[in-house]
Formats: sequence, structure tokens, C-alpha cells
Amino acid sequence: MELFGTKLNANQELNKGDVLIAEPFLNDPNFSRSVVILCEHQEEGSFGLVVNKPALLNIEELSEQIQGNNDVFIGGPVEQNTLHFIHKFEELEGAIPLRDGIFWGGNFEQLKNLNVTGQVDNSNCRFFIGYSGWSQQQLKDELVQNSWVISRIALNFLFDIAPEDLWQKTLRQMGEKYKMLSNYPTDPRLN
Repeated sequence: MELFGTKLNANQELNKGDVLIAEPFLNDPNFSRSVVILCEHQEEGSFGLVVNKPALLNIEELSEQIQGNNDVFIGGPVEQNTLHFIHKFEELEGAIPLRDGIFWGGNFEQLKNLNVTGQVDNSNCRFFIGYSGWSQQQLKDELVQNSWVISRIALNFLFDIAPEDLWQKTLRQMGEKYKMLSNYPTDPRLN
């Protein structure tokens, strides 16, 4: 399928650590202009975290177990009573490598200890409430429908860009054919 003459996801395979960028016409308010890091992708289903939807609170407001003013993001519409995190701490036991030195989860007690020593901040750790989940074949179907653009940008980019700019800048980072998508207005009727 083509969007503005651009074939999205043509013959691309999904992998853990890939980034999904919502196409500009996606009507689901949970994923409008979302950037999702894929933490797990298996035949049974997929798990990801929306990295550009701030929850408008910090980790200290959410959990008494960890101090600081790290931002919290809405990882997705599923189980919003759960806490997840991606980070750059390779030494955390149980941390799952995504790629580019970025990890998902791990030993929360060790993370709290790193936090006490002032090592945890927005540049190396992001917290999420809830997650994005897809059942078997669901994400593949959405890719065929061009709901998502698959990106393999360097994952550090997700930590370096302001959340409100991430959707547009991630698309632009992918090259000329995606620039048109990145400039599409949120509501074309107001253009």
C-alpha cells in the first residue's frame, strides 16, 4: 500500500528495539502521532512503550519508592496501573537489551540505588505507566494497513529530543520521503 506515493513498511521485518511511528491519519487517540519503542515482538504478540506522551507527573508523584523529578510517560492504554522503564544502565540485573545501549526493565532495587546516588535522570531513564500491546497478527495487520512506519533510528535519539517534537523529528530523521508525512497538519481543515 502507498501513502502519498510512499510505500511504507515494504517487506520490512519487525524486531525488538524497532521504533513504530504512527502515520498522520491514525484515528486512535491512544496512538495519534505516537512514537513507540518495540520491547518485545514474538509470534504470540508484541509489547511496546509510547515514548512521546507525557503523563504530566514525575516519578516522585507516582511512587514513594523512587525520588527525583524524572518525567513519566503514558506507555499505552493497557494496564495503566503498571510501571515500566527503559534506560541506559547495562549493569541492571534482568535488563533486556533492545539495541544501541538501551535496555528495558531490570532489577528495580538496583535502579533505586542508582537513583539514591543521583545517577538516574531523564537523559538515561524513562518511566512509563501502562503499555501498548498487540495480539498475534494484530500488529502485522496494522503495518499492512500503513498505520505505522517502522524506523531503526538510533535509540539514543529518543532520549535527546523533547517529547512534543519526537514524532516529527523521528520521521524527518528517516529521509526525504518521510518529510512530507512529518509536515502533515494535525487537522488539515485548519490549514
